Amino acid sequence: MKKILIYILVVIGICFIIPIFFTTKFKIKEIFCESEEKEEKIIQDIEKYSYSDFKTIKLLHKESGEVEEKPLDEYIAEVVSAEIPANYDVEAIKAQSVSARTYTIYKIIHGLKHENADICDDYACCQAWISKDDRLSKWKEGERIDNWNKIVEAVNSTIREVATYDGQIINAFFHSNSGGVTETASNVWGGEDFPYLKSVETSGEDAYTQYSSEVSLTEEELLNKLKAEYSDIEIDFANEESIKIIDYTESNRVKTVKFGNKEISGVEARRILGLKSTNFNITKNDGKIIFSVVGNGHGVGLSQTGADALAKQGFNYQEILKHFYTGIEITKLD
Repeated sequence: MKKILIYILVVIGICFIIPIFFTTKFKIKEIFCESEEKEEKIIQDIEKYSYSDFKTIKLLHKESGEVEEKPLDEYIAEVVSAEIPANYDVEAIKAQSVSARTYTIYKIIHGLKHENADICDDYACCQAWISKDDRLSKWKEGERIDNWNKIVEAVNSTIREVATYDGQIINAFFHSNSGGVTETASNVWGGEDFPYLKSVETSGEDAYTQYSSEVSLTEEELLNKLKAEYSDIEIDFANEESIKIIDYTESNRVKTVKFGNKEISGVEARRILGLKSTNFNITKNDGKIIFSVVGNGHGVGLSQTGADALAKQGFNYQEILKHFYTGIEITKLD
């Protein structure tokens, strides 16, 4: 009887232990394979991207809602022609070409797409775009061919080149004029900062028309604009303390501004009041509130006027890109 009982216990034990052994064995193998696959994927990501994956892009025309398929570098030439003046130094235009190509591919890789499209033609959402025919028609007749050829040359001479950080394609933001100092991304959009989008200084941007602007509003106009967003806002215009800047970001842009009983971000104030940037000061004169603005755009990444200023100082496009995007490399896609 004892022998039978021992035999039964041994059989039960084997029935439990063997499945556990094989399950554990296969689980370890599964984890190992998964880890191996992840490592291999990281190596592939770091080492190369295939340019052939991005031969054509799907462009959403925001106004019509139509989606057009275009060769990537044809699209990049049209973006560059819309984004940066053709009379800028060719090295600045090359820098813009690499920046626009990098930005486009980053959006595709990271799935930052519109429905049924890779990117749109609205500069406020993605990046500016204009068709070749429309671009030519806006230039003076005698300058059209030379301007277009200059842009195509800049795009073609940097073909397949993108900006990378630690082997990854970067989110290559750019703007018109930094006012002499670029902004960190978190001060504009919140969240974490990108390591390659640090605040940097650039001399020579004050020589461009985009450097400064002014918005003058009556007390009523200002109140109406703010009430459209904050219906309960109240401003005592007789009180000097009712409108004032509370604090600034590291790049001297407005972080928080007070309007009566409301404190709002500089980014929000820029949007509501139609200011060119968040680098502004406020003065009152003869019943009007005047916003004196420095710079044009969000201030993150490459500054187009800054790129031209550096090019005029003798910097080439790779040096320009490495100035505005900290710690990057220029990588030629396979």
